[in-house]
Amino acid sequence: MGAAALAAAAGPLGAATARAAARTPKVLAIGLDGALLGRIKDAAAPHLDALMAAGLTAASSIYANPLAPTVSGPGWSTIITGVWPDKHGVKDNTFSGSKFSQYPDFLTRIETAKPALSTYAVASWAPVTDTIFSSKVDTRVSTPGAEYDTGTTSRAVAELRNGNRDAVFVHLDNIDHAGHSYGAASPKYLEAVQLVDTQIGQLVAAVAARPTYASEDWLIMVTADHGHTDAGGHGGSSAAERQTFLIASGGGISAGSVRHDVKMPDLAASALAHLGIAISPSWNLDGRPLQQPAPDAFDALRPQLTTRVDETGIGAGVLGFTHTPPAGWTVENGAMGTGGMTEWRGWTFTTDEFWTAAERDQGRESNVRARNVFAVADGDEWVDRSYTGTFDSTLVSPAWPVTGGSTAVLRYTTYYRQESPQKGEVLVSYDGGAPVSVRTYTADAPSREEAVTLQVPSGATNARVRFRYTAGNNWYWVVDGVKISSS
Repeated sequence: MGAAALAAAAGPLGAATARAAARTPKVLAIGLDGALLGRIKDAAAPHLDALMAAGLTAASSIYANPLAPTVSGPGWSTIITGVWPDKHGVKDNTFSGSKFSQYPDFLTRIETAKPALSTYAVASWAPVTDTIFSSKVDTRVSTPGAEYDTGTTSRAVAELRNGNRDAVFVHLDNIDHAGHSYGAASPKYLEAVQLVDTQIGQLVAAVAARPTYASEDWLIMVTADHGHTDAGGHGGSSAAERQTFLIASGGGISAGSVRHDVKMPDLAASALAHLGIAISPSWNLDGRPLQQPAPDAFDALRPQLTTRVDETGIGAGVLGFTHTPPAGWTVENGAMGTGGMTEWRGWTFTTDEFWTAAERDQGRESNVRARNVFAVADGDEWVDRSYTGTFDSTLVSPAWPVTGGSTAVLRYTTYYRQESPQKGEVLVSYDGGAPVSVRTYTADAPSREEAVTLQVPSGATNARVRFRYTAGNNWYWVVDGVKISSS
């Protein structure tokens, strides 16, 4: 069976939950170094096209300096450990400062949680298997240079067809090589994509040829560590260099689906979840299993996003901002100055693609933990057009139910960059009462998830959250994933 035939079968695999529950879960993760999703779609790549048709396609973006450059060391470390560079510590291809003992690779986590499972990793770029994956992995193979992707593919095919591995990782390098040598806009880059597509067809066919395939539930995932410029190269902050993606098929993934909330660390978390390994909060993973989407109210605004008004650095056709809040939310701009850049007047709902294009290399690329659509108060960009007054805008949540006399937890993702005079303040009011400050930002706060314990007054039945940002020609504040729950 070829890749197209397997992909056609992969959609129904996940549709029948009862049958899937009876099958043995297996994972095949394929890493394509330096691959661009757009060029995959441009190329004649029938096997990758079939996987996309049978499952999920999710384009996303990664970081840039100062979090880490867009190079392979940080990229593969993020994918394989399920955490961003500020946790795993890899900032370049030397791997100095790595914290793999604290944030191990997902195959090592599989071996620790379920030692009976069999794990295998093979790579054309030796640091993937020599450095990122630990010795706990049952088999790690670095393909000799002369064999390159051909040897990597043949070894993986033999394991997939004839072995009994439960989780397999395969790294292929030739697309990155073509990008460096000829540029991502070149015919040679497309040829490299087409060759890799043929190799992926061999890998997927090997899975389908297994004598036990009918009793197995394979989750197949394909991703990349970074992108490439048209001229060739990566490491910088351009949109092309910051591009990555995840293609996933099987394992209950809906056929032909497209999502915008998937991020680079999700591959590791999805592999663990598919194999029935509970993800402990103590692991502090940034990845979220594909199988457990958690959209928030801001994400529902994606169909409302519009193109630029005053910004000139953002592509004219890029959909990426709205000032209209989701149902139940409001934005209070009564104290907001006038004029300024239309896109950023008061709290704005936007995306990474749109916001980072407004001004590169001012740290916006480090907003890695917000997903899909998020809220931004950006005084720095607002003042780039004639204005009067100051930036003073408050984002107000719906009223969430709480229990009087108990505790609740306010959770949200934040990213805050400070320059005085500037302040970010989180306030909570109960049953329409006076807002009380529960968190203040007056110093840089890197991208992170916050959990603020609230002491709910006796008799209170609901709580409303306010995010007030006051500034002049200063920096910005990002908020996402806001919710209140019982502690």
